[in-house]
Amino acid sequence: MAEITYLEAIREALWEEMERDPTVFLIGEDIGTYGGAFKLTKGFLDRFGKDRVIDTPICEEGYTGVAVGAAYMGLRPIVEFQFMDFIASAFNMIVNFAAKSRYRWGAGVPLVLRGPTGGGVRAGPFHSQNPEMYFVHTPGIKVVAPATVYDAKGLMKAAVRDDDPVLYLEHKKLYRKIKAELPSEDFIVPLGKATVRRQGRDIVLITYGAMVHTALEAADTLARDGIELEVIDLRSLVPLDWETILESVHRINKVIILHEDVRTGGLGGEIAAVIAEKAFDALDGPIVRITAPDTPVPYSPPLEDAFIPQSADVVRAARRLVEY
Repeated sequence: MAEITYLEAIREALWEEMERDPTVFLIGEDIGTYGGAFKLTKGFLDRFGKDRVIDTPICEEGYTGVAVGAAYMGLRPIVEFQFMDFIASAFNMIVNFAAKSRYRWGAGVPLVLRGPTGGGVRAGPFHSQNPEMYFVHTPGIKVVAPATVYDAKGLMKAAVRDDDPVLYLEHKKLYRKIKAELPSEDFIVPLGKATVRRQGRDIVLITYGAMVHTALEAADTLARDGIELEVIDLRSLVPLDWETILESVHRINKVIILHEDVRTGGLGGEIAAVIAEKAFDALDGPIVRITAPDTPVPYSPPLEDAFIPQSADVVRAARRLVEY
């Protein structure tokens, strides 16, 4: 089989789910004739028609509201945000309607909210943000962040089939950067299940999204010095796989948490708090957080590189931590 990119894996998942289930449809800006800002939905309009590939005006709150209503009526909408930064415009529809619906009156909202997130491509402060924590903080919505080609496809299929809202974060830097072969048979990656990308004995590093690749690069560097990093890819931010996290912490005793999102209110703080509550006696050193600083994402390439955690930052932190 030929290798495909991360972007093509998402495209395959959407195509196959639309072929499998006629209630699945796409809605968003420029996704039809234009094929999407990154050409992910190119050809979908010709295959599935304008009733299932719906181009919208620039009004995120409006078309997200349409999608919530359609989900109430038995359809399974997939909403594309051209850049995930602009999900802020649909915040009310997501957190006050879709996420609370099952709790309020028992109605599931089978809705996928997808789009490109993250920096590293010199897109500036309005097209590079990581908005996951607004939604991680909101009960009723699941949040996933695939780091590999396999997970990009498998998590999307699981999200489409889920009966509650799922925020699906696609790191734009990975779109065409990574490739892999995929199985020909149908598969999903279950929501809420982390995976260990690399086994280690000295430090456990917990991360997600594009930072998985940063962590693995750092692990290769550290291995040359005899320091073995265990890398956990969370895959799902909600629900979190505490069993996998705590098993590694109890076994390895030293912890680094890495994410591209800003520090204050980031997922690293929550993970550190739960580890301190449930595995404090297992720790043999401080919990180290490596994150972006609390600023907007810079446009300047040198500043953006300084803003986004790099493998060298992980290597420095690990060398200090291993000395405890």
